[in-house]
Amino acid sequence: MTVTRPTTPHPERHTPNPHTPNPHRQNGIIMNQTSPRIAIIGAGLGGLTLARVLQQRHIPFTLFEADAGRDSRPSQGGTLDLGIETGQQALHDAGLYHQFLAAARPEGQDMTLTDKHGTVLRSLNTPEGQMTHPEIDRGALRDILVESVDPTAFRWGHKVAGVRAAEQGGHDILFVDGHSEQFDLVVGADGAWSRVRPLLSDAVPQYSGVSFVELRISDADARHAQLAELVGRGTYFALGDDKAIMPQRNGDGSIRVYVAVRAAEDWIHTSGIPFDRPAEARERLLALFADWSPQITDLIRHADDTLTPRPIMSLPIDTTWVSAPSVTLIGDAAHLMSPFAGAGANLAMFDGASLGNAIADDIRDIPAALARYEAAMHERTSPFAQLATQHLDLMVAPDGHLRMAALVDQFAADYMGTADAA
Repeated sequence: MTVTRPTTPHPERHTPNPHTPNPHRQNGIIMNQTSPRIAIIGAGLGGLTLARVLQQRHIPFTLFEADAGRDSRPSQGGTLDLGIETGQQALHDAGLYHQFLAAARPEGQDMTLTDKHGTVLRSLNTPEGQMTHPEIDRGALRDILVESVDPTAFRWGHKVAGVRAAEQGGHDILFVDGHSEQFDLVVGADGAWSRVRPLLSDAVPQYSGVSFVELRISDADARHAQLAELVGRGTYFALGDDKAIMPQRNGDGSIRVYVAVRAAEDWIHTSGIPFDRPAEARERLLALFADWSPQITDLIRHADDTLTPRPIMSLPIDTTWVSAPSVTLIGDAAHLMSPFAGAGANLAMFDGASLGNAIADDIRDIPAALARYEAAMHERTSPFAQLATQHLDLMVAPDGHLRMAALVDQFAADYMGTADAA
């Protein structure tokens, strides 16, 4: 949850004709007789949205994913807030908005801000019917998208080792098992460490100065009622001392807890926290918050036995490239940013929908379609990347609680129409 985001103009909406005949199939892949061979590398939210929009518009594609299957990873992350002009618009284009509404949690927009002592500084309560940025569990959203795509289009268990230009045009995708396949268009939806990005840019992710430790409290209402009450229906921010503890309510009854520290890039390895020994790791992590309210640090103390550390990385804000005729990027592969703008998943989905529609609108001139998509994408995402950097520096700061309170005061009216100061 964030209190403000840049606005994004609505793209043209495309409603598929339900009476259009189904596309042909060849080798289990959705096909028609006029389209180029398109490969989407990565079945995250962006890649899935692209696949769904192409399917809606009867454009052939193959979707490659390194995971062995849709359920090979039991956890697909925490909760996401989908913006009305980005993630929600993408779902409109994908024909999945009603499925989203059935799983969305508008009450998840609630927010509480405290200092390290637990003193409530600001709170936002979601007005009835407010759907500006409703929450949805990442796993639930991914299920909606996966189930909307023809299962024969997936190639699970296909980890990409690299991509190279093919002599006769297009690109060869090289897989870790040694085989390769050629495509007319390759879309990198493969995240922060994209194997496709080097074809277009030499930009690499850079450390933001902040590291996270992600924890989870399962079945919080039954097992830790006080913590469930503390977090409430949405997100709770406890900020200060260049640190943060940020729990979020999830739709499955769990609480996802993000612990943030401003630290050196190698902190995960030099901190002395044995992340593979949960009980000891929790104690060592708690030591960093020794003078914080026990009511807050109980979110660490009572967490489950999985602690996931990760440095927060981002691409340079000005990352762009010269458009190429047969390869492009969406999502984190194109514009990785910190989570402090709440924009990553939203922009990835918006990219996927925008690219899918651009391809379908100009299927006979793919290079022109890619150039238009990329120009709009670069212009759209740069303000979000700037905002993510600004919010990271604002929130994980010595006086992060005061800075965040000022931000809430400035933008609460735009976010949900009310702000209750404690």
